[in-house]
Amino acid sequence: MPPVNEIAVLLGVLAVALAWPVPVLLARAKWPASAPVLALALWQSIALAGGISMIGSLLLYGLQPFGHDLWSRIQGAASTVFSGPLPAGASLLNTFALSAAVLLTVHLLLNLALTSARSRRQRHRHRELLSLLSEPLPDTPSTRIIDHPAPAAYCLPGAKSVTVLSEGMIALLTPEQLDAVVAHEHAHLRQKHHLLLDAFRSWKRALPWFPIANRAQDAVALLIEMLADDAARPAAGDRVLADAIRVVDDTGTAGAVLGAPKDSRTPEERRHAIAARVERLDSANRPVSPALRLTVVVLTAALVIVPPVLVLTS
Repeated sequence: MPPVNEIAVLLGVLAVALAWPVPVLLARAKWPASAPVLALALWQSIALAGGISMIGSLLLYGLQPFGHDLWSRIQGAASTVFSGPLPAGASLLNTFALSAAVLLTVHLLLNLALTSARSRRQRHRHRELLSLLSEPLPDTPSTRIIDHPAPAAYCLPGAKSVTVLSEGMIALLTPEQLDAVVAHEHAHLRQKHHLLLDAFRSWKRALPWFPIANRAQDAVALLIEMLADDAARPAAGDRVLADAIRVVDDTGTAGAVLGAPKDSRTPEERRHAIAARVERLDSANRPVSPALRLTVVVLTAALVIVPPVLVLTS
């Protein structure tokens, strides 16, 4: 096992790579549209490994003077906090790194908890508004209709999940297109996509200056839409679903009126995402080659396993 200093440096280099060049390259890649599940797994492993590498690098460097292995160093640091004094080899830089590791961990966990709590409160308030300002679809109480001229279709997850449609959406689409839209929204609910979005929103709020935080949220949001499209394709057909997406190129107005979370993307970003989804449905996607698929699977597993092992065995 190399000295802890070298492992701390290795984890620091990995953290930098996962915070900047790796997410930039993945966001530009073309293959994720052909394998959204695989791409989502890779994005999650990058975010997880990046966080562990950042915290682990600071932690290992900060704990170095306190003992001979990770657990003895943690015990030594804990006893120093309550009884002191600092070991002879401890420097101000070690203390700063250790404090930064603790603060970063708390910062990330608090952001995740606050983002989840905020999302639950927003959904609860929105559900109360819906009960007053919408009507259930006959024979389908889990689908509610808003009397609003703007085209809108969205889902509201929770203990009693609902799919919301506006009168404008119903008037705009054919019955086949409307069925495709409803199937798409049901896929969001069934696959619990809101949980994944909350995790990446919290990552962006915690570290907004990192490329991974900004690019990951946008990429994951688009991949989730593609996953929901895939769930609607067998019943609706690619052409019907693509036509529905083309017709409704700016949804969410009615939902915003009722207090639903607004889409934070710019109009250009929304148009780009819609164009990517339509192009994917209109053209036969080239499948991901077995070699590339195997490479991504191995890389995803390595990112999940290697950083924690390096930290725990140091």
